[in-house]
Amino acid sequence: MEIDKIKESIKRAAQDLFRKYGYHKTSVNEIAKRAKIAKATIYKYFESKELLLQAILMDYIRHSVHEIIHNPTNNMDEEAYLSNMILKTSRLTYTVCNEFIGWEFIRESANAQEFLKTLSDDLENLLISSFNGTLLFKADHYSDRLRFLVKASKSIVFSFAFTSVTDSDVRKNFISFQKEILPYLVKAALK
Repeated sequence: MEIDKIKESIKRAAQDLFRKYGYHKTSVNEIAKRAKIAKATIYKYFESKELLLQAILMDYIRHSVHEIIHNPTNNMDEEAYLSNMILKTSRLTYTVCNEFIGWEFIRESANAQEFLKTLSDDLENLLISSFNGTLLFKADHYSDRLRFLVKASKSIVFSFAFTSVTDSDVRKNFISFQKEILPYLVKAALK
């Protein structure tokens, strides 16, 4: 029980600092100071700052995906439901990049890009398993279509981070994705 409290304290401190200053500008020393523990204690539970970030993000993503999937959808048809779910999870991806990691670090760091690829794969698997647990997607024939839709959407949304110059460009691209690309991806997944 004490171990769980220490880990949660570390994650809360790191999450607050990452959101305030960004991942790249937050040191392990600052996290330890905020959590009121020794720096070595952080490394006892998390081998690196990157793994600490991944633990925080996966907790955040799991909670958010659960909220997205289990909130009522007001009797939407399949197409509207899928569009809504993909749009919400794409926004979740944007929030993770914007609030926890920081766009500049993502664009400039090869390590950040590799980390995002791993995180993206984890998010994809979490989404697929969560979607497959819903009533709409219990049928086996949806699994491959759903994976296609999630992979394609994920690739497009992450490409915004690497090709956009400003946050405003990312937002414009996201709106374009929502209005011009997503409807076609959903239609292709449902055929």
